[in-house]
Amino acid sequence: MNPLDVKFHDIGEGMTEGEILHYFVQVGDEVGVDQPLVEMQTDKMVAEIPSPVAGKVTAIHFETGETITVGTTIMEIDDGKEKAEKQLVEKIEKRTEKIVSEEKVSETFTPVKRINHVKAAPYTRKIAREHGVDIEQIIGTGKNGRVTEEDVYNFINKGEPIEKPVVQPITEKTHLVVEPEIIPFKGIRKQIATNLSYSVRTIPHVTHFEEVDLTNLLEFRKELKAVNENISVVAFFLKALAIALGDYPIFNAELNEEKEEILLHKTANIGLATDTDKGLLVPVLNNVNGKSLREIHIEMKELTERAQQGKLSIHEMNNGTFTISNVGPLGGVGATPIINHPQTGIMAFHKTKKTPIIMENGEMEVRDMMNISLSFDHRVADGADSVRFTNRFVELIEEPKRLLIELV
Repeated sequence: MNPLDVKFHDIGEGMTEGEILHYFVQVGDEVGVDQPLVEMQTDKMVAEIPSPVAGKVTAIHFETGETITVGTTIMEIDDGKEKAEKQLVEKIEKRTEKIVSEEKVSETFTPVKRINHVKAAPYTRKIAREHGVDIEQIIGTGKNGRVTEEDVYNFINKGEPIEKPVVQPITEKTHLVVEPEIIPFKGIRKQIATNLSYSVRTIPHVTHFEEVDLTNLLEFRKELKAVNENISVVAFFLKALAIALGDYPIFNAELNEEKEEILLHKTANIGLATDTDKGLLVPVLNNVNGKSLREIHIEMKELTERAQQGKLSIHEMNNGTFTISNVGPLGGVGATPIINHPQTGIMAFHKTKKTPIIMENGEMEVRDMMNISLSFDHRVADGADSVRFTNRFVELIEEPKRLLIELV
């Protein structure tokens, strides 16, 4: 029996390709059933591919850092059953012929050595050439073994003294050219671009701006902390949004143009736009309208931590009906967030700042004010709807004890 092909199978909805991050095994290793073989970065998550059988790894077809499509064979495993000896013999014979051929060639001439076996930026290679350093002799410490500028200089300092390159004097006509850095446009970054581009092309976005007075909410949080209940501000935002979405379900909706119908969701499954080292990820907190503030706070914290660690599963990022983006901790007073298609709306929370406000009694007070931005699909909802919806949200946030009446 031929060695078993271990393929990159579809591990998520709509996934077409993935990047090889790390191999847990090497050729010749013995593996067991379900033992992790390789770690893959897809458009939305990091996942491990386990071994389907017990046996020996006989071939690995790709290097780390390479991107492959779904269905591609990553490696081969011999499960110890009958081998295709004829193919093995042919493979050995071809390899032997190649070695003999290479030995004959080496006896007649010395090929010109090209510096192309290691991973390094063009500018890094230039530094190595100018200092007379063979870059292939340097062990890279960068991502996926990439040789960095620091690696080259460390090699120079620790190695044998070498002749410094001749530096031409700088004249008025001399221009220093610095090679630009190139970063890959793939994986999560590429998927974000694809999704957002489609959303902007498809949905007529309108953004409604409003300001919210958080003074009473922040005071109420202090009261809760005094009785050992530490609930984040965003948990209050999520609960107020779930109630507002129940009152104005047109913003908890999805337009199906082919069927010519608008689907109104009964539960508020709110996506949490999360900034991570890999890019923007959106885990979904399901059934927010059916959870207490404490449950919302705990689950939201767990989801955002898993997102930042790259440990989200596919089902934790699906079925969202509305999305929030909390950019306040980073700063910014306003933005026009892009809707997460096929949803109808997204709300962004901006930084909170102390602001002098003229109250209804004519007196001035310093209040904790925050701007919000609501982008919505104008095919589904009208501007007046957006005002009513945000007014309901603001009402619940500015009087948080009124919010308690609505809790389940």
